[in-house]
Amino acid sequence: MTTVLTYGTFDLLHWGHIRLLERASKLGDQLIVGLSTDEFNAQKHKEAYHSYEHRKYILEAIRYVNQVIPEKNWKQKISDVKKYHVDIFVMGDDWKGQFDFLKEYCQVIYLPRTEGISTTKIKDDLNFDHPSTNSK
Repeated sequence: MTTVLTYGTFDLLHWGHIRLLERASKLGDQLIVGLSTDEFNAQKHKEAYHSYEHRKYILEAIRYVNQVIPEKNWKQKISDVKKYHVDIFVMGDDWKGQFDFLKEYCQVIYLPRTEGISTTKIKDDLNFDHPSTNSK
């Protein structure tokens, strides 16, 4: 059985996220998602709209995802790869090179990002269209 692992915040879930999860799942037999906790996001100076529990609930409902685990810090990746017997670690190519240290433990693949969509773009679009930002 080939186990694939990816990480992310997966806030404001969109078709780019789903496409990443679908492509990652096709690389193996099971896909594990390390989901950034609210506390870890705070350490990264990142605030998610949805709570960890709600983001986890959403991810668990996606057919490509077999398991969701909490991502609590940057340093847990090696121990997660070992603990879950990960064969392939996958991230978007905007992270290219950042996780090459895992090549000692498993295959590392950086998948191309989906063009035209991102959580940042959604947030920017919503802020642009919000009446309070367009007041006279």
